[in-house]
Amino acid sequence: MFRHRRTARRRLAGLLAAAVAAIALTAVEPAPRAAHAAACVGTSGVTVVVDFAALGGGVQVGCAPGDPATGLAALQGAGFTVTGTARWGLAFVCRINGKPTAATEPCVNTPSATAYWSYWHAPSGGSWSYSTSGASSYNPAPGSVEGWSFGAGAAPGIAAP
Repeated sequence: MFRHRRTARRRLAGLLAAAVAAIALTAVEPAPRAAHAAACVGTSGVTVVVDFAALGGGVQVGCAPGDPATGLAALQGAGFTVTGTARWGLAFVCRINGKPTAATEPCVNTPSATAYWSYWHAPSGGSWSYSTSGASSYNPAPGSVEGWSFGAGAAPGIAAP
């Protein structure tokens, strides 16, 4: 009788631990949201351009509707998933939409100077300017364009929409 209760308690404890682990993993990196897969119209939001060309992909454009408080919020609001580093969290964007892969970049500390996500700003239809602020401290204006490009600091490969 006591053995059966101990076994049942262990099973329940194991199931509870598995459920907690599953919830924790979901909280670490949320599932991708549906991207607003076009540039914003006028001042309806902040347009976000992400250039994956150096990683074997193309350029994706999304719209973060409204007035996101930070460049990081604009990136996420446009439907992109973001992973920071283990040491610095989202102070350093290490992955966008899972790129580069964990095999290429473990995201423990800051990424290397030749393989990182550089952060850019532009007025709609204007020229790119390298950001002097981090994405979590910059407040983009509605109607502006945010750019992200992977590599050694080159601007996104398309003109700001």
